[in-house]
Amino acid sequence: MSPLSSRAKRSETGLLTPDNCVVAFIDLQPRMLAGVANADRQCVLNNNVMLARAARLFGVPTLLSCVDTPAAQADTLAPLQAVLQAQAPLTRTTMNSWEDPAFVDRVVGLGRTRLVLAGLWTETCVALPAIEALEDGYEVYIVEDCCGDISALAHENAMQRMIDAGARPVTALSVMLAWQRHRALADTGDTVRATAPAPYSSPQPVYRGNAGQAGE
Repeated sequence: MSPLSSRAKRSETGLLTPDNCVVAFIDLQPRMLAGVANADRQCVLNNNVMLARAARLFGVPTLLSCVDTPAAQADTLAPLQAVLQAQAPLTRTTMNSWEDPAFVDRVVGLGRTRLVLAGLWTETCVALPAIEALEDGYEVYIVEDCCGDISALAHENAMQRMIDAGARPVTALSVMLAWQRHRALADTGDTVRATAPAPYSSPQPVYRGNAGQAGE
């Protein structure tokens, strides 16, 4: 039996697939990352890079959006830009991407019903477009470990506000594994395992039972 292809059809009732969603990276810029205080900044960056690699691997459309002001340094963080290669960011002056016609036109033009959002900062540049996209009939997924804010309170309040509005919280790893879904998808499986953090990517079992308890 030949191995399954990564383009094999996946069930999508309530789930993300490579064919039903678009990923938007919002304001992943040096100045914005420098203001993140609720999470480790390097982890936030790493998670965004993992999500971008997964999107590229599975052929999921991506959008880059950057606020176009000198103070915000309208350039995408270099490690993320390296994965997305020559994709130029859509620059805007609005804090809310959903108020930027070019951003909305790009999403609408892709014809996909599920919008996956990652970005900085959670309470404004992620929450505002998420809530408006939900009102416009999109299913919105917030990649929480790819978002950050100036305080834990700001991030947590924003997440709760979006969840209350109908958004679904996910992580970068959960999105990638939803796209993979099947360990027999040989043409993507090795890359997924290499991209995912341990223990998923580890060939060795992590669980050690009761090892380390007193008397052992």
